[in-house]
Amino acid sequence: MPSTIEQNAPLATLINVFTVRPERQRELVDLLNRATEEVMITLPGFVSANIHASTDGTKVVNYAQWSDADAFQAMLANPVAQPHMSAAAEVAKSYEPHLYAVDAVHSVDDI
Repeated sequence: MPSTIEQNAPLATLINVFTVRPERQRELVDLLNRATEEVMITLPGFVSANIHASTDGTKVVNYAQWSDADAFQAMLANPVAQPHMSAAAEVAKSYEPHLYAVDAVHSVDDI
């Protein structure tokens, strides 16, 4: 299922902003992609993940969706997922994961 960005969608959206040294950005992107492909997609409640790399090399953003906050919390407690999350934390200088709800969506079609 592709990512759904719409107001009032019944999903829990994780936006995790990692700060990384430019020489390690590709390493972190690859690690997050592998974790998603090998583990996250197999977990109950996983919907989608999108990995973004900043053009200046200093940030990586994981925009992921789960069916609900409980599914996200279960992933955090999952012993198979934990090593992948720890590895990402070790590569990054810092990270800021938060769950979000879509408050508004705007597009050129709204004009």
